[in-house]
Amino acid sequence: MIRFTTRAIRYLGAFLNGKLDEVMDPRVQIEQAIAEAQRQHGMLSDQAGAVIGHQRELEIKIARAGTEARRLRECAGQALLLAERSRASGDAARAADHEATARVFANQLASLDSTAKTLAELHAKALVDAGAARKAVEQNRYVLQHQLTERSRLLGELEAAKLAERMNAALQQVSAIGTRELPTLTDVRDRIDRKMAVATGRGELAAESVDVRALDVERSVIDREGEERLEEIRKDLGLERPKVG
Repeated sequence: MIRFTTRAIRYLGAFLNGKLDEVMDPRVQIEQAIAEAQRQHGMLSDQAGAVIGHQRELEIKIARAGTEARRLRECAGQALLLAERSRASGDAARAADHEATARVFANQLASLDSTAKTLAELHAKALVDAGAARKAVEQNRYVLQHQLTERSRLLGELEAAKLAERMNAALQQVSAIGTRELPTLTDVRDRIDRKMAVATGRGELAAESVDVRALDVERSVIDREGEERLEEIRKDLGLERPKVG
C-alpha cells in the first residue's frame, strides 16, 4: 500500500510538472499579458519624457547663453567707451586698463559663442529624438489599446469555451449515444495562446546616442576671436583703434 501511494504521488508530480501551462487559467494569463504590456508602455513613456526633457533643458541653456552673450557685448562696449573717455582726458594708464577689461569681456563672448554653437547642434539632434519618442509612445498606445480590445474578445471566447465544455459534459451524461464532439478547453486554450502571442506588441524607442564632441578651443583662437569681436564693437561705437606706442 505504501509503495502504491509513493508511486502515485510520483506520477502525479510528473503530470503536474508537464501540464503546468495547460492547467493554468487562461484568464490569469490574459491579465498577466495585459499587465506586462501596460508596464512596458509606462517604461516607454518615462524614456520618452526623459528625451523630451533633454530637449527642453537644451532650450533653456541656449536662451541663457543668448542673454549672457548680450550682457558681455554690452560690458565690452561700455569698457571701450570708458577707455576712449580716459584717453581723451589724457589718462593713458586708465585707458589701457579699460581696454584690457574690454578684451576680457570679448574673450568670454568668443568662448560663449563656441558653447552656444555646440548647444545648437545638440538641440537639433534632440528635436529629432523627441519627435521619434513621441511617435513611439503614440504607436505603443495604439498597440496597447488593441491588446485591451483583444483581451475582451479572448475573455468572451473563453467563456464560450467553458459553456461548450459544460454542454458537452451534460450531453454525455444524459445519453450514452455518441454525439458530435465539441471543442475541448485544450483546443480553445491553444487558440487563445496563439492569439495572445499575435496580440502582444512592444513599441521601441530608438533614440540614437548623441555624440557630444567637446570643443577644445586653443587660447590663441579665443584671443583672435575676442579681438575680432572687440573690433566689431569698436566699429559699432564709431571708435578708432588706439595707436600703440
